[in-house]
Amino acid sequence: MVKIGPIELPDFPLLLAPMEDVSDPPFRAVCKANGADLMYTEFISSEGLIRDAAKSVQKLDIFEYERPIGIQLFGSDIETMRSCGEIASRANPDLIDINYGCPVKNVACRGAGAALLQDIPKMVAMTKAVVESTHLPVTVKTRLGWDDTTKNILDVAERLQDVGIQALTVHGRTRVQMYKGSADWTLIGRIKENPRITIPIFGNGDIDSPEKALEYKNRYGVDGIMIGRASIGHPWVFNEIKHFLKTGEHLPGPTLADRVAVCRQHLDFSIRWKGEKLGIFEMRRHYTNYFKGLENFKPYRQRLVTADTYAELLEIMAEIVDIYAVEALAGNLAHVR
Repeated sequence: MVKIGPIELPDFPLLLAPMEDVSDPPFRAVCKANGADLMYTEFISSEGLIRDAAKSVQKLDIFEYERPIGIQLFGSDIETMRSCGEIASRANPDLIDINYGCPVKNVACRGAGAALLQDIPKMVAMTKAVVESTHLPVTVKTRLGWDDTTKNILDVAERLQDVGIQALTVHGRTRVQMYKGSADWTLIGRIKENPRITIPIFGNGDIDSPEKALEYKNRYGVDGIMIGRASIGHPWVFNEIKHFLKTGEHLPGPTLADRVAVCRQHLDFSIRWKGEKLGIFEMRRHYTNYFKGLENFKPYRQRLVTADTYAELLEIMAEIVDIYAVEALAGNLAHVR
């Protein structure tokens, strides 16, 4: 069992990464149903919360079936982050997470996210302020450092633990790397080897298969892993990894009917939560991933991303199942199950 304060997670938990414009409640719902052990909201701007901006406030929405669930905050001002720790706590999540890892310009260039890797004293002071603002466990997600010359995560881990965080997730890249190249988990493993570190350490970056999850678990000794991009359009990845870790065998991949069913569940929740117009619009980014690997899919994708009504989308999905089932039976698409 892995504990984050009073939160009890199974051995070697699988965490869903907070991803902007992806890990909203509809997406979290299908990941939870398919094995995610701990999830987080999209990252929420502290400045937006203070201004009561509608988009930031909506991101505080959490649902009972999601638990345990963390609200992730980012910002550049210590006192604003302290206030937002209090605001987020009133939404009644299970924990508060601080984002010190987001590398994108409109976050980092405003002194938030990964920018704090250039000012460790401020990072530590901000973390302490958030810890003091809430009765909930506070966790942190960050990177190895700003660039190859400042991979200071070993020192950062100790200092953040000393001011009260109760778990740390490390993405195995620097800010300068963005999402390019391969994630290096070597320093993540060294954090786990440090006898001073007593909090759970989760690794993040490039986990896209059950084999890699097992390899990194054994090689680096982390307490669990966080999965981001590999879950987009494939929420089954969590149960696939769990089954492989337990049995050494692969679960059968999702059938085409499975893909359509989960895509429809995602769409249904998106419409319920956002309304039909916005719910349909924001689902458009997901269709390519749900149907990845299908041959000659481009015309169907084009229809899915231009459809304006729920009824039309259901009709297209039903057609996809029928057409590809016929192709598979004919032997033309033997890989489609």
